[in-house]
Amino acid sequence: MSLEAVLRPIAVVGGSLVVTLVVVWSIDRTLQRIDTRHPETPLWGLLRRCRIPLQLMLAAALLLGSYRQTEIPVVLHHAAGIGQALTLVLIAATAWLLVRAAAAIVESSYARYAAGARDAARVRRVRTQVTLIQRVVTAVVIVVAAASMLLTFPQMRAVGTSVLASAGLLGIVAGIAAQSTLGNLFAGLQIAFGDMVRIGDTVVVDGQWGTVEEITLTFLSVRTWDERRITMPVSYFTSKPFENWSRGGAQMTGAVFFHLDHSAPVEKMRQHLHELLQESPDWDGRSWSLVVTDTTPSTIVVRALATARDADAVWAVRCQVRERMIEWLRTEHSYALPRIATAPAPMPHETLRVPPPGPVEPTGGTDPRGGVGPGER
Repeated sequence: MSLEAVLRPIAVVGGSLVVTLVVVWSIDRTLQRIDTRHPETPLWGLLRRCRIPLQLMLAAALLLGSYRQTEIPVVLHHAAGIGQALTLVLIAATAWLLVRAAAAIVESSYARYAAGARDAARVRRVRTQVTLIQRVVTAVVIVVAAASMLLTFPQMRAVGTSVLASAGLLGIVAGIAAQSTLGNLFAGLQIAFGDMVRIGDTVVVDGQWGTVEEITLTFLSVRTWDERRITMPVSYFTSKPFENWSRGGAQMTGAVFFHLDHSAPVEKMRQHLHELLQESPDWDGRSWSLVVTDTTPSTIVVRALATARDADAVWAVRCQVRERMIEWLRTEHSYALPRIATAPAPMPHETLRVPPPGPVEPTGGTDPRGGVGPGER
């Protein structure tokens, strides 16, 4: 074996790898310098995540164009298979690079918007939209890449004509088979651009209170207050009613009900409620009230209202008002707590009302009026 036969494959393969490393290193250093000069734009730092797919794509492209120059008998004998394998790697690396670049652009755009926006609801809306757009782009790139990789096989190109000829029938069959999936897909787009529900919204679904944690093209995840995850199809939110406590603003009003005796000091309770709210860090100061909303033969119903900035804060305010107001009533005005009226139970001999014995007419002996009894006549 000549020296040239040994050095040629080393030069071809090694040269491709060296060129790949140098080019990617130069691009990465350039992005790093730009990111240092412009820290307000996170795009350049996020684009550095594309190093690995970029290296793989460049190496596959260079080897695909030069692997025949190695003139190795084994390589030349299996040139078709090696070329197809490198083509598959090139397509996969390009798709990976596009997905990484799209994710970097989307995250950078959202970060810049969130940094300058003041409306939290609008920020959550944009976050939901860009997340779903990123997922759609990723799905499209993966489908196109998979189709391109399949078309590299001669057998797939041969059946391509018949597949296209029956595309109409296949489309109908696929549409019927994937009706649920397509419904969820369009429901996800409707949620993203219809502003029905957003990531971070507080919702009540099926009687469960929680926060929307993730929205995908097919399902939605709600994190409950006890850290459970409820996963449901996105079509649920377009076909059934649900409560969105963050719609139109996160501010909320909480109510606490007390069942008290008729002698409860309502005016003093109203003053004490104001004092409690002024000491609470969760009360936003917008509004409060305490009124008697109902009465029964034995109690009255007192309702206390307080506002807060969001659902978590209003829950904390309600708990504080309930605990401290009951403690205050128990220690200062115990007579105001509800009481159950009771009476002594009747004794058994009192239930049988026997009439008292009357005078008994004598049957003999001396007549009480002084005469002789009838039996003695």
